[in-house]
Amino acid sequence: MEDKKLYRSKEKMLGGVCGGVADFFGMDRSVVRIIFALLILAGTLGFWLYLLMWIIVPQED
Repeated sequence: MEDKKLYRSKEKMLGGVCGGVADFFGMDRSVVRIIFALLILAGTLGFWLYLLMWIIVPQED
């Protein structure tokens, strides 16, 4: 089993959170960005989740 770790991506638009989540789950970055955008538009959950991950998740080396 591969040992995966969640990191913020260097290839970023804002904070690298969506790129890191997409890499971790093997998804397309655009899909993850759309999901976060929908969460932000639906309420404040997406905003706070993104901000929290931006602070907690370490930057990729």
